[in-house]
Amino acid sequence: MTNADDAVETRAQGWRTLAALHARIEDVLERALQQGHDLSVSEYSLLDVLSRQPSPRQLLRMNQVAKAVVLSQSATTRLVTRLERRGLLQRSLCEDDRRGIYTEVTEAGRAALERARSTHDETLAQALREAAELPELAPLVDALAALPYAGASR
Repeated sequence: MTNADDAVETRAQGWRTLAALHARIEDVLERALQQGHDLSVSEYSLLDVLSRQPSPRQLLRMNQVAKAVVLSQSATTRLVTRLERRGLLQRSLCEDDRRGIYTEVTEAGRAALERARSTHDETLAQALREAAELPELAPLVDALAALPYAGASR
């Protein structure tokens, strides 16, 4: 093997390890949020992203929502529709551009998010502690712990 081949294999192995950590944590979060709050990880993530917007009304355009929750446009539309039917989100037309649609959290959505937040945070912390005990995942958990906290002003 050449150095280039080694580098490709190292990246591929790193990606597989990262994917394993993600899948492991998402599975645990999914079960905890579904059981405790009837929310999926995607639903929780969307409510969380929208609640953190600086605007007083916490509005995001649908394309911004898709980027924020890392879903396709069609999956995002289905997700927003599901939460809107449950009264947790609402959509409205953009005043400046009638083609634009905003999405915002309702009072019921904020309440659901707040009820689920401690479950999410505690489950995530526990999943990371367990992953840190596995030699192949420990370096990634350490790297996550070293990241600066973007929401420190919250």
